[in-house]
Amino acid sequence: MKQTIIAERVFDGEQFHRDLAITIEDGHILALDSVAGAKEFKIEGTLVPGFIDVQVNGGGGALFNTGASVECIETIGSAHAKFGTTGFLPTLITDDVDVMSRAADAVAASLVKGSAGVLGVHFEGPHLSIPKKGVHPQCHIRRISDAELEIFSRDDLGLKMVTLAPENVSVDVIKALVAADVRVCLGHSNADYETVVAALDAGATGFTHLFNAMSSFGSREPGMVGAAIESRDAWCGLIVDGHHVHSAAARVAIYAKPRGKVMLVTDAMPPVGLEEEASFELFGTQVIRQGDRLNAVTGELAGCVLDMAGAVRNTVNMLGLPLGEAIRMGSLYPAEYLGLDKSQGQISLGSRADLVVLNDELKVQQTFIGGRSVFKV
Repeated sequence: MKQTIIAERVFDGEQFHRDLAITIEDGHILALDSVAGAKEFKIEGTLVPGFIDVQVNGGGGALFNTGASVECIETIGSAHAKFGTTGFLPTLITDDVDVMSRAADAVAASLVKGSAGVLGVHFEGPHLSIPKKGVHPQCHIRRISDAELEIFSRDDLGLKMVTLAPENVSVDVIKALVAADVRVCLGHSNADYETVVAALDAGATGFTHLFNAMSSFGSREPGMVGAAIESRDAWCGLIVDGHHVHSAAARVAIYAKPRGKVMLVTDAMPPVGLEEEASFELFGTQVIRQGDRLNAVTGELAGCVLDMAGAVRNTVNMLGLPLGEAIRMGSLYPAEYLGLDKSQGQISLGSRADLVVLNDELKVQQTFIGGRSVFKV
């Protein structure tokens, strides 16, 4: 069935339009106009491309590590759809190989089922640096083995992303992962500049939550942060919640990188989508929510209560970026990183009808995934 949305304002990924009609058929955009026979309805607010989040640990009270099931993934996806996320990578933080295998099976089953928004999987660890582990459990941090390589090499997981510390994974292994269609991201690392550059030369293409849990920038030792900002080709995920990165540091990175190479991520944990300020357990450690901040009882930041619409708002209100650029950082740029920009991250002929309606306060009023309304205020 054809349906036509007539929006009072539309951002197509490049520019804003007024009173634009968008006709959808079979989950894709058929025409940027009305079409005879299509059911028409009008929406108030601004229609924008759906947001894509490559780092989603949890939401709706669920944590991927403790759930590792289709139901858990769908709970997380439903929670984030309320905030405009139409595509995401369920993210498993450092754990044992059996949990990794169950998580991979759950993602594969979700893809077969067609669970809304699921694009693949992100393994954040376990091949990290202990000095930069953050809340990742030290007992599970280890050298890569054939067991993990077998999981990473599966061809039924959709888009695959692995975060690793390059000082603990050889360039030959990085090359092997890239050859297995894995997007290698660098993070939770104390590597020096030269080691990071060697990993980029081996095929790594991204950095996980820039500035956080990585060797810092210095005038004589640029570290991972320096290599990340210097690289013209690598993408950087950025947590814009006002806690993980100072606004000035975030702006420096955005201005220094080529346009399109900084994308918003949430690093979201179970409380996203819940009203109460409840704590939760992460590997036996209590994580306490205080407003929009999560801290382990041992003091470390422990992920976020951030959602993608909130990240876009913060990019405008905290960083002072134009709305269009903030939206691109949450939609088009992660789509480009994942190689999905021909079908997602923008509103264009033939693209998937993954759409979000924002009000004047940039809060989500409605979310469409594949042309189907999955959330409405």
